[in-house]
Amino acid sequence: MSLDFDSARLPNTRLKPEHHEWRAQLRRFFDREVIPYADQWDEDGCIPDELWPKSAEVGILGLGYPEEFGGVSKGIDLWYSIILNEEMSRVAVGGLGATLMVHGIGLPPVINFGSDEIKKMVAPPVLAGTKRISLAITEPGAGSDVAHLTTTARLDDDHYVVNGSKTYITGGMNANWFTTAVRTGGEGAGGVSTLLIPADAEGVSRTALDKKQGWWCSDTATIYFDNVCVPVGNLIGQENKGFSVIMNNFNAERLAMSAAMEAFSRVCLEDAVAWASERKTFGKRLADHQVIRHKIADMKMRINATQAYLQLVCQQVQDGQESAGDIALLKVQCSQTMEFCAREAMQILGGIGYMRGNRVERIYREVRVNAIGGGSEEIMRDLATRQFGL
Repeated sequence: MSLDFDSARLPNTRLKPEHHEWRAQLRRFFDREVIPYADQWDEDGCIPDELWPKSAEVGILGLGYPEEFGGVSKGIDLWYSIILNEEMSRVAVGGLGATLMVHGIGLPPVINFGSDEIKKMVAPPVLAGTKRISLAITEPGAGSDVAHLTTTARLDDDHYVVNGSKTYITGGMNANWFTTAVRTGGEGAGGVSTLLIPADAEGVSRTALDKKQGWWCSDTATIYFDNVCVPVGNLIGQENKGFSVIMNNFNAERLAMSAAMEAFSRVCLEDAVAWASERKTFGKRLADHQVIRHKIADMKMRINATQAYLQLVCQQVQDGQESAGDIALLKVQCSQTMEFCAREAMQILGGIGYMRGNRVERIYREVRVNAIGGGSEEIMRDLATRQFGL
């Protein structure tokens, strides 16, 4: 049996025939609609607009969302999302999933805490792929420190007046709405609220951040708010209770990122094994050199441990025993495994791995955005120790 993306995946007894059919359906879609073009999309720095409605048609955008808004929720469990993130990672263009699925962090606050009017206005077109929504939290001066953000929203009669800026906003250049963290009260987490801000509102402007190490096809933006008037009805949740709205989102985001990073690791393993099996040096295959065999063994060992951890944490969530500390440490485990496998695969591929246009080269460049985005490794460790009572 050859060691590849699929054979390196540990058995998961929790998966049913429906899950396997979902994987097969996704693979057919990505093989037909994405993989032949993804490398060029990344080089071009954009994804074609038609990919959103195409993805909606096969159930990708609506996965897990209420059916009343065009989603697919009946019989859908967490494993469907894990499989989706795995199959997108097989494409090995990280910016694809980051932008195509950015509604996965921008829309849940609307669904879970927004008014019925806002849900009906936003959710159906987003899930149909005709409009987009992004999450706007990070600021130039605050980074991951959500509790100390400085973008203000001052209540004035029946609307809020918003001033400030957000940066590193994934999908920000093409979003129709921003789910935005703002300060409506005093200092700290207790003064934070969440507003839905239309991207076409007067006073909203944005600039593209296109000088990136990775995620080239993912549009990233800095958003500016200059006396932007936002109706009071666009408040998501309660005033000064927005911190919990934002925090409610993070565990699902980190779990999705973890699944993707584990799968990226298997892509690196697959390409390293394929190259080592074909490439000959000093009269024999690379795979016949003990040092190369040990590199591959170390990659598989770490992938095994990471998959087992991922399966355990996912089952905890399925059983209603979600642990923010375990999810945080899982993200660290996954980013470190991804980094290790990208490095070792690059060493095995040698010069060809350094050239643009191969999966390992892209994954190697995208390690840091995964290790930092959604909560950096350092913040994840600190969060976990606090969750565990230290």
